[in-house]
Amino acid sequence: MKLHNLKPAEGSVKKEKRIGRGEASGKGGTSTKGNKGGQSRAGYQRKMAHEGGQMPIQRRIPKRGFKNNNRVEYKVFNLGQIDQLNEKYGFNEFSNETLYINGLISRTDKVKVLGNGELKAKLAFKVNAVSEKAKAAIETAGGSIEIL
Repeated sequence: MKLHNLKPAEGSVKKEKRIGRGEASGKGGTSTKGNKGGQSRAGYQRKMAHEGGQMPIQRRIPKRGFKNNNRVEYKVFNLGQIDQLNEKYGFNEFSNETLYINGLISRTDKVKVLGNGELKAKLAFKVNAVSEKAKAAIETAGGSIEIL
C-alpha cells in the first residue's frame, strides 16, 4: 500500500448537490424549491401551529380558567416527613440552607411547614411559612421557629 493507492471507502464520499447553478445541473431554475411563492424565498418561516387555512387548534379551543401571576409557590414539608428526614440526615436545624445542601430543594425554593404527622425531635426552624397546627406542634416538641 502506497500513498498514491489510498482511496476513501466506497460510498463514503458523495458529491455536493449544486443548487441554482444553471439548467444543465438539473437543479437550476427553481433550485429544488417547487415553484414561486413565499416558500421558495429566502428567510421563509412557517408560522407555528399553521394548519394550512384550517382554523388553528389554539383558536378553536375556548379559553378557560385563570392564572394568578402573584401566586407564591412553596415546597411543602409535613411534620411526619421532617421527622423522617431528621433521622436520615441528622438535622440540627431545619432551614432552606440545610435542605439545599442535602439536595432536597433548589436554591430559590420557598419552604412551608404543615402540621400533618408527628414531630419527635427538638429542632430550630428557619423557613418561609408555617401553618398554625405545625407551629403549635413544634413549640410543644421544644423547637423554635424563625420565619424568613
